[in-house]
This record gives sequence, structure tokens and C-alpha cells, in this order.
Amino acid sequence: MKTAIITGITGQDGAYLSKLLLEKGYKVIGITRSLQSGNINGLNFLGIQNDVELIEANVFDLSNIIRLLEKYKPEEFYNLAAQSSVGLSFEQPIGTLEYNIISIANILEAIRIVNKNIKVYQSSSSEMFGNVKKELLPVDENFIIHPASPYAISKASSHWICVNYREAYKLFISSGILFNHESVLRRPNFVTKKIVSGALKIKNGQLDMLKVGNTSIMRDWGYAPKYVEAMWTMLNIDKPGDYVICTGEPHTLQEFIEKVFSKFGLDPAKYVKSDASLIRPVDLKVIYGNPTKAKTELNWNYNLSFDDLIEKLTEDEIYYNNWIKKFSAS
Repeated sequence: MKTAIITGITGQDGAYLSKLLLEKGYKVIGITRSLQSGNINGLNFLGIQNDVELIEANVFDLSNIIRLLEKYKPEEFYNLAAQSSVGLSFEQPIGTLEYNIISIANILEAIRIVNKNIKVYQSSSSEMFGNVKKELLPVDENFIIHPASPYAISKASSHWICVNYREAYKLFISSGILFNHESVLRRPNFVTKKIVSGALKIKNGQLDMLKVGNTSIMRDWGYAPKYVEAMWTMLNIDKPGDYVICTGEPHTLQEFIEKVFSKFGLDPAKYVKSDASLIRPVDLKVIYGNPTKAKTELNWNYNLSFDDLIEKLTEDEIYYNNWIKKFSAS
């Protein structure tokens, strides 16, 4: 039985990755900042809360990470923890930079000290590329980065720390440069979750109006459970590398809104209002990627259309909403 440690296990990707690893026979150890305040709804929803071992740890404490590696002796380490909201990073730039950069530096240094054979997955982000001229799209692994937010800067720094440790210390480190990937387990502050859950609340008479920012932006949206499959594959091939994980298709946020509201039989023109306070200081106009390397080297096959994604997100939200009611009642 392999052992994997996952930081950010209570987040969207952490929950789905845990489920995947458990299905593959792994022992899963999840690191959380606080056992008392940790939100394990995602693990509960997937029915795996009793199958993973949650431990409280401070990724700012190098000695703490060293002790964890010595105790659990993992073969694989997945670093998914981050302050991952672009909008929040403009409000809390120093905290975002500090957490996202120092955490991975400590993790890699601990692995270099304890066991250089531990394979590492780093969650990088398409936000690193910044505002790219439309004629240069789609971006791939070799594209020059120009981050446009504190979050993107932190992810770019983390990414290059991983590249440096891979080249200088010969560690097996693979980075997934993931484009927007969504699911019902997204945190409420993410716009896709806000739209889908908001539409359902309007349908159920629990909300009158949904406020959004810039709806002309274009993004490459995919389904999160499919993306975690690529994470595992990156650590189970012969050589480490960096991989763009995306659909290769951009869609506007307005299109996302219209398709979601249509699924609930609602007119977005009636219920969706633009709010200037929700527009970011700097926002990417359009970004989408080229997943050819992932398809070729990882044999990763993403076969969902944009309509399929909307269908899954809306159906999952209805199911999740009903589950929350039953779970809360019990």
C-alpha cells in the first residue's frame, strides 16, 4: 500500500484526489491547518471522511514537516493548499504571497533532507500567464509568464521554486498548470459556484438577485474530478515535468451564466445584475490553454463539452443542496 500526503485536503481538489487515491488502494494522510475549524463537508459528501487520516500541521514550520515525513514515510506528496482566490489576493497580498511561497519551499526542503525519493505534485495555475495577447493563444508549458495578481505572482514563484529543486537537487517534482476547473465542492467565493448556487437559490425563492462583476472575461473551464486524474498520473510516469491541464476551449462568463440559468428555467436578464465593486483591479480578458502535452505524455483524455460541464455542475448542485439539508438534520 502506497502512502500519500495531501495538503489542502479539505478543498475541492483535495477531496476529489483523496477519493481517487483511496480507490487505487492508497493510505491517505491529509494536512489541515486546524482540525477544529477545518471544513470537511467535501470529504463527508464524497463519503470518505472515515477513510482518510487528518492531521493538524503548520507548513511554515520546517521541523514539523520533517517529523511528518519521518512518521508516515509517504511515497507521494501532493501540495494543493493555497490561498487560491484571485480576488482575495488583491485584498490580502502579503498573506497570499507568504503562504503560497513559503509553504512549498518548506515542503521541498523537508523532502530534500528526509527522503529525496518522495515524489511531489505542485498545484500551479494558469493565472501565472497573465494577460496574453489573443493572437498568441492558446498557451502551453513553454509560454513566458506575466502574472497579473498577487495570487498569480505567488503561484509563479512557487512554480519556479519547484523547477529549481527538480533541476538542482534531482527531486521528482511535477507541476500541474491547471486552468479553471469547477465542481460542486468549489468554495462559495468562486464565481462559478456563486452563479450555480445563486441560480438554484433564486429558483427556490431563497434569493432575489445575483450580483456579478465583469461578465465579458473568457476562461477555459473544466470539470475538477477529471483534472485530479492528471495529478496522479504525473507522479506515476517515469519522468517529472510540467503539464498544462485544460480543455483548450474558452467561453465567456456571460455564456456560463446564461447556460446555468437556462438549466433552471430562469432568465438571467431578470435576475443577474452587474456590480462595479466586484470588478478586480486587473483581470485577464481571455485565457485558454493547449493540453497536447498532457494528452500525449499522460494519456489524459478530457472528453466533456462545455454543455456537459454545465449539466454536471447544475445536477451536482441540486444533489448537494439536498444532501446538505439531510446532513444538517442528522
